[in-house]
Amino acid sequence: MDVTEALEQSQPGLIGRVKSAIREQDLHQRAEQTYLHWITRFVLFHELKDPESLAGEDRQQFLTYLSDRIQVSRARLNQASQALTFFYQDVLGKTEIGDTAAA
Repeated sequence: MDVTEALEQSQPGLIGRVKSAIREQDLHQRAEQTYLHWITRFVLFHELKDPESLAGEDRQQFLTYLSDRIQVSRARLNQASQALTFFYQDVLGKTEIGDTAAA
């Protein structure tokens, strides 16, 4: 399953929203690839659930998995955390994961 398929299955139109938010922030193409990678891994980790239905505990569970089970480097863990923060704040308009009202 590629990036587009995973994100679109979790929420139709999501890939376009992510790319649009990345362009609005004027991020480099490499940052776009990195953010899409981590957002997709997060969505796949949670079995394609709609990201808007996930809470802060789900984000922490994913980051703990990366750190403890996969043993990614601190730099990669920071990338994943930043990508998820960007995703929830700039794409979904939430101040934090689990926030039900758009900011």
